[in-house]
Order: sequence, then structure tokens, then C-alpha cells
Amino acid sequence: MTDETTARKVKLICGMISTDVSWFDMAESKLVAEFGPVDISWPVMDFDFTDYYDSQTGSPLLRKFLAFEKLIFPDRLAGVKRKTNELETELASRPDAPVPRPVNIDPGYLAPSRLILASMKDFSHRICLDGGVYAEVTLLYNRGWQVLPWTFPDYGSGRYFEFLDSARELLIKTL
Repeated sequence: MTDETTARKVKLICGMISTDVSWFDMAESKLVAEFGPVDISWPVMDFDFTDYYDSQTGSPLLRKFLAFEKLIFPDRLAGVKRKTNELETELASRPDAPVPRPVNIDPGYLAPSRLILASMKDFSHRICLDGGVYAEVTLLYNRGWQVLPWTFPDYGSGRYFEFLDSARELLIKTL
């Protein structure tokens, strides 16, 4: 029998989607209050891979990524996803919210060999963590990022690899 070991800590990241950068700022403020300081705040970029979010979030869409200074244990991901859902709901309830979901916050984590994203949606390649939160290996890292058959097109496009490389380098230095 193999002895139990403690998982290595990982780097928490959040991707956000909105039509207005001011919602990124509000969300970032709440995320920092919950998860601590950000050590990478990636510049805002266009998000033009799908119209899936348009009915809830509006269009044209923008994308922003954050990476957090404080490392977490991987088993915290389900709780992080539930918390980001609460923050989305809180922001959506503001009287100045122009759409039902003014900002979409998607957490995940980086380990040296992979990117894991959290989801509330079950699918064949996702594993249930806790309370209806699922995790998927979205990208693998082996001398560069490797796309999997189920990788979201935006993640597979390479557009985010520079952010992921920067966050991964910080993680490795910290470990």
C-alpha cells in the first residue's frame, strides 16, 4: 500500500469575461478581498471565440486574467468555484448591472504540468469534486502547452499561453 502524501500547492487563477472593464475592476476587488493579492493582472483582450455568453453578459466581450500570489492546495478548488459564483451573483444584484450576468468569473489552478479549470457543468471528461463542482484538465504542459480534444477553443488558440507561462514561472519559483 502507498502512504498518503500531501498535495503540492498550486497557483490560483481566474479568467473573467465582461463587456465593460469596470466590472473586471469590481470583481478583482472582491477576489482580492477573498483570495489575497494578485501577482499577475494580465491586460484586457478581446474575447471573440463564441457567442455563448451574449444573452447573459452582452457583447462584444472582453477577457481578463488574474493570478494570485498566495498558493492554495488543489482540494480548495470546489470552494473557490462556489465563492466566485457567489461574487458573480452579488455583482449581478447591483442596481447598475446592465445585464443579468455583468461579469463571468471562472477559477482554476496551475500546477507545473497542467491547467485545471472548475465548472458547474458535468461532462464526460470532468470529475466531480464536491457539491456539484467539477474539474477538468484543460491543458497539459510538457515543454510547452498541449491542447486536449476537449480544450476550449480560446484556451487552445495559444492566445493565453503567455499569461499561463508567466503564472507557471512564478509558481515554480515559489515552490
